[in-house]
Amino acid sequence: MLRIAVPDLISNSYFPIIAAVELGFFKSEGFDASVDLLFPVPKTFEALRDGQLDFVVGSAHATLLAFPDWKGAKLLCAIAKHTYWFLVIRSDLNPKRGDLSVVKGLRIGAAPGVNLSLQRLLVEAGIDPEKNNVQIVPIPGAAGPNVSFGLSAAKALEEGNLDGFWANGMGCEVALRRGVGSVVLDVRRGDGPPEARNYTFSALVATESRIAKEPDSARAAIRAVMKAHKALKEDVSRATEVGKKRFPPSEAELIAGLIQRDLPYYDPTITEETVTHMNRFAQDIGLLPAPVPYDQVVATQFTHLWKEPV
Repeated sequence: MLRIAVPDLISNSYFPIIAAVELGFFKSEGFDASVDLLFPVPKTFEALRDGQLDFVVGSAHATLLAFPDWKGAKLLCAIAKHTYWFLVIRSDLNPKRGDLSVVKGLRIGAAPGVNLSLQRLLVEAGIDPEKNNVQIVPIPGAAGPNVSFGLSAAKALEEGNLDGFWANGMGCEVALRRGVGSVVLDVRRGDGPPEARNYTFSALVATESRIAKEPDSARAAIRAVMKAHKALKEDVSRATEVGKKRFPPSEAELIAGLIQRDLPYYDPTITEETVTHMNRFAQDIGLLPAPVPYDQVVATQFTHLWKEPV
């Protein structure tokens, strides 16, 4: 049984790996696999480092939280392209799309590790969080083994415990539908500083030890993700099928709509340009002291798989 973890489960952020397991694509590649929630992001990657997991799907740059200088782990493929968090602000503040000045003096919720990207984005937009009294804080109630970060963020906003949040598409959608939040930034689709779109992306990650000792499992995991991409592109209603197995009913009904929007970003390819942008961001936030070569970040022995049919 291959053990896989994600830092947020009831979400579109890492959905292809959930679909790969639930739709039987690991099994078709010769492996049983399970995917579970392990929050927050630093803990997810620490568990990979400590041998408690076989694979992690999370923010690519966050690998550095447990594997400094990209030593000991590599990216196997992309789950989806580009930075995938939304900045949502309380509707009663009448925020305008793209106007970041609204964050001054507010409490914005963000997950550990994820908060670094919001802080960097604000700085690049000319907003000093300290001088402008922007408090980037943990999400109230977003702790425990079965908690969904995005849903907790929407709930905290609704209850008035936050003025906004930086979180996934599910949390954003729930806040919008409840009328308690408005989207200020969707960086994947071009909002905010241009650099922000290329900070990171969701990726499948394994230790170098697993890649060396069990290359067939790494190959199978990449192909299972690619099969999930293909299946969802061919019939997005399969997302609902998966959601009904793993999500609460209300979120299971929402997931196909979120995945439909994400389909253009489903591509396993990780380019050298992508890695360069991500590493520059990692340097800017203090996770990486200097640039490293592409083959120190990506498991290049598997890159040919990205173009092969599944």
